[in-house]
Amino acid sequence: MLNTVITGQATEKTPFLIVHGLFGSARNWGVIAKRMSQDRQVIAVDMRNHGTSFCADSMTYADMAGDLAEVLRVHGAPNGTHVLGHSMGGKASMMLALSHPDLVKSLIVADISPVTYEHTNKPLIDAMQALDLSKVEKRSDADALLAADIPDAGVRAFLLQSLVVKDKNWLLNLQVLANEMPKIVGWPDDLGGDVTGAFDKDTFFLSGANSDYVLRDHRAATKSLFPKAKFASLPDTGHWLHAEKPREFEAALTAWLSRYDD
Repeated sequence: MLNTVITGQATEKTPFLIVHGLFGSARNWGVIAKRMSQDRQVIAVDMRNHGTSFCADSMTYADMAGDLAEVLRVHGAPNGTHVLGHSMGGKASMMLALSHPDLVKSLIVADISPVTYEHTNKPLIDAMQALDLSKVEKRSDADALLAADIPDAGVRAFLLQSLVVKDKNWLLNLQVLANEMPKIVGWPDDLGGDVTGAFDKDTFFLSGANSDYVLRDHRAATKSLFPKAKFASLPDTGHWLHAEKPREFEAALTAWLSRYDD
């Protein structure tokens, strides 16, 4: 089963699952998990090939949804759990809702649509794989060495959260992520036999207003799978909206959950 980090105590309120995106981990969401756990239990996971979860050769969304279903069967609520997924985690969460709707009470998708994207994160993987870890004694060494290939300091800081300096290794299965990149940025044309129809429960698509990951052109595809989808965006925010505007992001989550009497 995926590595899970549980924050807060179980209460009468429905628990909340957080699913990180590509190159992320449960740890990245620690502050938000703590703040969201004031009145309910929060479950964050390390996805396969990330953090301290298991390594596998496949990164299909069907497989990732199966991983999440296994977690919810152990830690979720009998009547379904509120699920939040960002980017890759958003796609995995969408597939979870479509293939295991009984496990999901409501779905929040952060800055991603159920479509295939043309961009690739392969250059970031190439840079991480090329990093000479023998020259890294502290995180700032790695940051300096990556700067030529990854000029954005914020992106470097995010990636370096997955570097264990003392062990000189990445908490990312970089080669599998590179091999499976077309599937990660894609979205399957055939959703598989486990998907028998649209997810007809409440779904909230929250995007960064400055991000190009969620476009109006995606609405038809989104609505066909999630007919109850509602859309909102955070102003002056990009793809990593939860990191750029954490308080505003938390406020949006809290407002969504307040719709429920659980």
